[in-house]
Amino acid sequence: MNIKNVRNLRRLSQGIFLVLFLFLLLKTEFRGTFENAQDKIRLDYPVRIFLDIDPLAAVSIAISTHSLYKPVVWSLIVIIGTILLGKFFCGWVCPLGTLNHIFSSSKSEKKKERIVNSNRYKNWQSVKFYILFGMLAAALFTSLQTGLLDPISFTIRSLSVSIIPALNYIMRYIFDLMYATNISFLMLFSEAGYYIFRNNLFTFEQLYFHNSFIIGVIFIAFLALNRNITRFWCRSICPLGALLGIFSKLSIFGMEKSSEKCTYCDKCLIHCQAADEPLGNTKWKSHECVMCFNCQAACPEDVIHFKFFPKQESISALTPDLTRRRIVMSLGAGAALFPVLRATSGLEKNYNPKLIRPPGSLEEKKFLARCIRCGECMNVCPTNAIHPTLFEAGIEGIWTPMMIMRIGYCEDTCVLCSQICPTGAIWELDEKEKAGEKTEDRVKIGTAFIDRGRCFPHAMDTPCIVCEEHCPTSPDKAIQLKDVTVKNWKGEEVKLQQPYVDPELCWGCGICEYVCPVKDQPAIYVTSVGETRSPTNRLLLKR
Repeated sequence: MNIKNVRNLRRLSQGIFLVLFLFLLLKTEFRGTFENAQDKIRLDYPVRIFLDIDPLAAVSIAISTHSLYKPVVWSLIVIIGTILLGKFFCGWVCPLGTLNHIFSSSKSEKKKERIVNSNRYKNWQSVKFYILFGMLAAALFTSLQTGLLDPISFTIRSLSVSIIPALNYIMRYIFDLMYATNISFLMLFSEAGYYIFRNNLFTFEQLYFHNSFIIGVIFIAFLALNRNITRFWCRSICPLGALLGIFSKLSIFGMEKSSEKCTYCDKCLIHCQAADEPLGNTKWKSHECVMCFNCQAACPEDVIHFKFFPKQESISALTPDLTRRRIVMSLGAGAALFPVLRATSGLEKNYNPKLIRPPGSLEEKKFLARCIRCGECMNVCPTNAIHPTLFEAGIEGIWTPMMIMRIGYCEDTCVLCSQICPTGAIWELDEKEKAGEKTEDRVKIGTAFIDRGRCFPHAMDTPCIVCEEHCPTSPDKAIQLKDVTVKNWKGEEVKLQQPYVDPELCWGCGICEYVCPVKDQPAIYVTSVGETRSPTNRLLLKR
């Protein structure tokens, strides 16, 4: 096959996988209803497939849990493919790699000297290997940090909690603005836009996420860096690229050069995506190459050839800039990170009341050994209740999921977050397990408390039973009402129903906090105490 056709095939592959990734990401957002409690709510598409095939997630979780989990089988497809063909995943499949490619600097002749210089291999490209070694060392001690920089998790999290909600807001704003003009064709266009997008892309249910601005700025900043250095993320930071670079050293497919033909026109360097030294009379860095084939397509002298079983004299040893001392230092830094992070008081003693994990979450230490911060549970939550933490779970748990009941609540019959979790950090539940129909007790994520100083019936002699009306527990409600007669500040007798929480029946769904009419700081709120997953963060009250 003509090499230009191969390059075009690679571009087609990048486009297909990026569209597929975005399509599945948009389809992760829940579009159904919970009106029929008898129906089991499941997603129609395999929305987590990119996470299932992610080798970095598989390897790091296997190390952190000291065991293998089921989806690791799918990641073998990428690992075996890398051993055979090199880092094809980075150049042909990875959605973040494709976005970096799109946002990279154009290859104009005016920029030729700068581009040639930037596309030569630099020592700082070895940083990603040190990041990988440090994170795997931390994982060995059950502190899983790879999800912070894993390209699949990073992209899903950034798009789900920041970019897509922002785009959704913009689209709604534009369509509403057109409709408000009262101009017939603009109103028709607005209605058509709503219909088309709602049924195919956006739900137009506006989601609001904790810390979304920070996550979005980080994502945009990394994309912007590509304007100066092509694929900056891939070259210097990506731990998945480093892992695949190690596997690629076993590849039977690679570059072979006829260096005597090279005229040093630099066209290969101008179009190189990975700074892997395709130039003649230099050693090819196979651990950097993303198999874009731009260099071979651009070479006018037929110097560069990709073939099976290339001559080894054209290929350099694995990252010559990696020194034994630096490798040991990165491993030591990762290992040292574990006791520093785990010494926090919030892990076992001083529990953060705001750290309410989704239903089915493992005990905190096991949770931190599995969660890759992918944000899928946040994206799928139908009530917008799950959000990324900042420091609520300590520095070790940054961007892990927590529930903010003032923004959303846990739907009684919903188990989507446990169904979509790719690593088992949120254990897979069904509706009966969540409701306690298969065990003696139902799953509890926290307990509601009433602030009597802010509650209308308790503090202001004003009738209000909103929390009791919405409480979903049955047959007995966790929020009970007590009939009382009190005198208000005018000396008039007022009959009221004052709410009280039964801690044995309350499981912390948070709908009471969500609907409380006291908007700034609700009169009823949920904390993590009483959560099923913790044997120590429990209420000692007995009836």
